[in-house]
This record gives sequence, structure tokens and C-alpha cells, in this order.
Amino acid sequence: MPAPTRFDLIVIGAGPGGVAAADTAALLGKRVALVERHSVVGGAAVNTGTIPSKTLRETALAISGVKARALVGVDVSVRRQAKIEDLVRHERAVKASEAHQMRTLLDRYGVSVYRGSGAFLDPNTVRVTHPSPPGGHTDLCADKIVVAIGSTPVRPPVFPFHHGRVHDSDELLYITSIPRSLAVVGAGVIGSEYACMFAALGVRVHLIDGRDVLLPFLDADLSEGLRRAMEAQGIVFWWKDQIETCHAPHSGEIELKLKSGKELAVDHLLVCAGRTSAAASLCPEKAGFGLTPRGLIPVDEHFRTTAPHIYAVGDVIGFPALASTSSEQGRVAACHAFGSNAKQALAQFLPAGIYTIPEVSSVGLTEQQAREKNVPVVIGRADYDQNPRGKIINDKTGFLKLVFARDDLKLLGVHVIGEQATELIHVGLMAMMTGGSADLFLATCFNYPTLGDLYKLAAHDAILKRAELQGKAQMGISRW
Repeated sequence: MPAPTRFDLIVIGAGPGGVAAADTAALLGKRVALVERHSVVGGAAVNTGTIPSKTLRETALAISGVKARALVGVDVSVRRQAKIEDLVRHERAVKASEAHQMRTLLDRYGVSVYRGSGAFLDPNTVRVTHPSPPGGHTDLCADKIVVAIGSTPVRPPVFPFHHGRVHDSDELLYITSIPRSLAVVGAGVIGSEYACMFAALGVRVHLIDGRDVLLPFLDADLSEGLRRAMEAQGIVFWWKDQIETCHAPHSGEIELKLKSGKELAVDHLLVCAGRTSAAASLCPEKAGFGLTPRGLIPVDEHFRTTAPHIYAVGDVIGFPALASTSSEQGRVAACHAFGSNAKQALAQFLPAGIYTIPEVSSVGLTEQQAREKNVPVVIGRADYDQNPRGKIINDKTGFLKLVFARDDLKLLGVHVIGEQATELIHVGLMAMMTGGSADLFLATCFNYPTLGDLYKLAAHDAILKRAELQGKAQMGISRW
């Protein structure tokens, strides 16, 4: 048997975390092998999740005429004539372009990419089993290893996923027709995003969840604002309920019976029951590290497993399981593995972006979290319809909410719902990264008219509210 091919680093999984780790190590002058079981790099973020779903969202907004109806007050939609090909054409092009760009960068850095599934033979050796020819394999050896194999959708046994109209979030992308009606099981981030997308296309959408609050990790005002916006789109919520049985005949509607006794019949069914790690397939016991009861890999602040030369990043270690944070984790792990100070830790503040309709984005403390920590706060709020740019785009429901410390008006949290929320969040994020307070926004000149100017309006709101709380005259604050 030939000796394993030696590298400085082996990365298992070519999603955002794995690619970032590989590129970083290569940039440090290391010889890197990247193992990926799919034919293209990018992982779920590029091929089945983040990029495809967000591209589909933009296409749905365009062909549904949602923005045009808001501006001109008439239905200029082409959704009645839209075919599935119209919906996926741009998605396929963007996905292919992003994967190609990632692969090009890997090639330029000299990273060796091996197609196949990786598993440990011992703490330093990884066997790559190739899809073709059957049984073919290559053994790789390295002093440092990064595990970044991502996650896959959970498939509860009550649902017949072999049926052509019962989907998980990965294979939903391959539907062959736009549904007449859709039930989405699970009102988490993925379920809510797809519910909004299909509702924009005129699909009758039912969203079923065992909780009674939408995305409860959000600030309560954002959660409630998003719920109202989704209901206004025609999405029907089935709260505090679960699917008891699912009957999916070859033809005709899929019949769902809920634990409450209610029944529902729909054309298509999307199950968003969370995602799960496949770390057990790596044979971690041969490498010297274990898994949590949920199948995740425990790591320290440097993303090292209990085997100090093996690191793990991304979905396989659990929360927050975002493409953005996974990339940062990969960079931190690679730098630590090879003694570089270029990236020693994750950023202090990690934003979350949710591509529902409307968009939602958040970073830092919510108002509720601040109060639970007994931190005196003052809230600054600015509605899109108070802002000239917001009026131009006719966004009547969006708003920016800022959480400030009451004593010095230091910015503690930023919460946005509305068009371009996931872009607008970065203004507040940078302010938080530099310890900024309300006076930073007052001292800043924003383009006019822009949504960025909402920060100045929200800062004024917070200053005036604090003055009222302190019993001062509204105009008697010499500092401003």
C-alpha cells in the first residue's frame, strides 16, 4: 500500500469555514489538502443554502412585482405566467459563479482539492474515499487537521421524503413547478425565508410551528413586526402545533393532520426541522476526539478539539452556524494552528441577517437582554417612513431600533427590519466595534437621501428620551 501523501494541513469540507481555513493556511506558506465529497466547492452556503436561497428571493421579488406594486399602486406582476425556469435561471448562474470563484482562489493559492468523503484512519491520517471508481481511495497525512463538514437537514420519519412534492430545504431548490399551495413545517430562519419567498410569488403558504413566537431570539419588536408583515403577505400561521400524520398520494394534495386535530391539504410540503451534524461518519474515535450527545464536535476558544492538533469550525460545532461566522472561525483555526497572530479571535460582535420579506438584521443586545442583565438603557427608534429614502421606496413598516446605555449613550445593540436591513446593520456594527455612542451618529454626515440617515434620527430620539427620563428640559442639553 502506498504511503500517505503528506501535507502541512488537511481540511475536511469545502464550505465557507473549510475554504477560509485552507486559503489562510496557504497564504501562510503551508501545503494544504482540501477534501470535498461534492463535485464543486462552497458547501451548503454556496450550493444548497445561503447563496441559492437569497438569489431565489431576489428573483421572486422581481418577477412578483412586489416592489413595483408598492411604488405605483398597481399589479404589474408577471407571476401568473412565471415558470420554474424563470425562478431558478439566475440562481443557477450565481451559484456556479460563486463556486468557480472560490475554486479559482484555491487553485491560485496552490491548495490541492481531493474529491471524496474523508474519514480518520488515525489521529494524523485521513482516508479520502472517491465516488469513482467505486472503492477507490487516497490516504493523506498531516500534522494539523481542520474539520468543516457542515450539516444536513433533519428528516423526521413522519414525512415521506421520497415523494416528489415533500421537500427538505436542500432539495427544494430542484422543484419542477411553482406550487399552488405550500405548507412549511418549522418557523425558524430557513422556514420563514422560504415562506416569504413563495408568498411573494402568490403561493398560498401555511407556516406550522410548535412555538407561539416568531424567531424568539430576535428583539421582540422585530419579531412582532416581521410576523405582521408576513401575515400581510397572506402567510397563515399555525402556532403551538405539530404534524401528527402526513399522507402524500401520488396525485392530489398532501394531507396533513395536526396534533391539535386540525387538518390541512396542500400541493407541496417543505420540512425545516433543523440541521444535523454528520461528524460520526469521520470516525472521530480513531482521531482521539469525541462528540456531544447531539453529534457536535466540542472545541475551545481556538476551535481546537480535545485532540489539540485537530480543529473544527462551522455547523459541525453548533451555534451560530452562519456562513459569515464559519469563515471567521476557519481563519482563526488556521492562524492558531500555525502560530500566526493575523487572526487570533472572532470579532466581538457577530451580526445576523435574515432574508425574509422584509429583511431583518440584528447585532448586540436586544432590549429584553439588556433589561435581564439589569443594564439601564434608552431606546432610539427611527421608522423608514420618517426618512426621505424610506418614503421614496415606500417602505411603510421598516424601522431601525438602537439600544443605548442610559448613562453614556454607548451603543449596545442594533436591530433593523425593512429593505436593505442586512446592509444597513453594518453602520451600527462598526460603531459598536469602536465603542461608539449616540454622538458619533450626530457628528457623522450621511448621504441624503439614504437609509443610513436613520441612525441620526434614532440617536436624536434616544437623546430626547433620556432627557425626559432625567427630567431635563428638551432643549437644555449643552453637549448637543
